[in-house]
Amino acid sequence: MAHHKSAMKRIRQTAVRTERNRAGRSKVKHAIRNFREAVAGNAEGLAETLKNTVAELNKAASKGVIPAKRASRKISRLTRLLNSVEG
Repeated sequence: MAHHKSAMKRIRQTAVRTERNRAGRSKVKHAIRNFREAVAGNAEGLAETLKNTVAELNKAASKGVIPAKRASRKISRLTRLLNSVEG
């Protein structure tokens, strides 16, 4: 256990950030899963579901939860998936 005041503060800050990042990654994973399930189930409103998923990915990337290039790659792949289903 840390004994310095600054080290104890660092431990608290790390715990808060870890939990925040974990929640952000979970939101992204759920959004992607929901979109893929909608595609598999031929659900209506796929474009709207993709829009929400892209928003979650961009939000996570802007906050540093996931790297920007990873978000871009996932958005690209999901968009291609939507185009292949609709086209």
